Amino acid sequence: MLFTPFTLKQVTLKNRIVMSPMCMYSSDDSGTVKDWHHVHYATRAVGQVGLVILEATAVTAQGRISARDLGIWSDEHLPGLQRVVDSVHEHGAHIGIQLAHAGRKATVDGPIVAPSALPFSDTYKTPEAVTLEQIQALVAAFGEAADRAKQAGFDIIEIHGAHGYLINEFLSPLTNRREDAYGGDADGRFRFLQEVVSEVKQRWDGPLFVRISANEYDPQGLTPEDHAYFAAKLKTLGVDLIDVSSGGNVPVVPNAFPGYQVPFAETIRTKADIAVGAVGLITEAQQAEDIVQSGKADLIFLGRALLRDPYWARSAAQQLHVELAPPKPYERGW
Repeated sequence: MLFTPFTLKQVTLKNRIVMSPMCMYSSDDSGTVKDWHHVHYATRAVGQVGLVILEATAVTAQGRISARDLGIWSDEHLPGLQRVVDSVHEHGAHIGIQLAHAGRKATVDGPIVAPSALPFSDTYKTPEAVTLEQIQALVAAFGEAADRAKQAGFDIIEIHGAHGYLINEFLSPLTNRREDAYGGDADGRFRFLQEVVSEVKQRWDGPLFVRISANEYDPQGLTPEDHAYFAAKLKTLGVDLIDVSSGGNVPVVPNAFPGYQVPFAETIRTKADIAVGAVGLITEAQQAEDIVQSGKADLIFLGRALLRDPYWARSAAQQLHVELAPPKPYERGW
């Protein structure tokens, strides 16, 4: 099943293998695409990944994780992004982009914002608690980024709501101490993400993913069951798939082992009745096949495995006895 097609709205992926968004820290203060990005992403398309998702791409300059992140806050970013899209399409893969805002984990110069004025750790800056006016501006920034993603030709948008960045900070009681409409109970903490999704949906009719941190590894933090509740609400808003990661909102290191996040994906898939992607130390072909075959996830998101081997799909096909058509220039070698 790993090599069977999967359809979301008008997009049919040729297989279930997804290149997970991973920061490259290879731009500069402009946030524009560099030669590295063209080589990096096109290579995975040549390697027969079904879907390539660009790294966290900032919707505002102050929302970057680092000063070397990609950006989509300006029309100046469009030519480089369009070239990456065209290259990935040329090599037979679909392409998505992850829209992001780092919140209190931003390391750029100047003020940073978060739901509440709580630093991530002693080594991070203390953010300013975002105002209601700033919230509306941030929601609009996600919408404008979706417009640019559409102009650039992306097939899929993923909203980054994981790893302790801004949306995750709003969702979690660990980082959201607000007493207005954007805090308090689960519905209040969900409001910012709800408004972001609604704004994006006004501009975007293609498949829409949301990445989440399903487990915060803290007794007072969010659990997979909490996120199943959020995922059900996201489904009613028109979200097509939940990309299920974990951790990152507080400085706790999880006990990681092969497939350690897969049960979180299965919980959300079952309880919210929504398609999910599984990610996290998935490295072997049979492991990935078993996850899809058993119905624990619909897509397999690979990160470091694809950094080590851009042609992971070729090796997986050989191990699973699947005939995988190579790129024509590589026929003699594959």
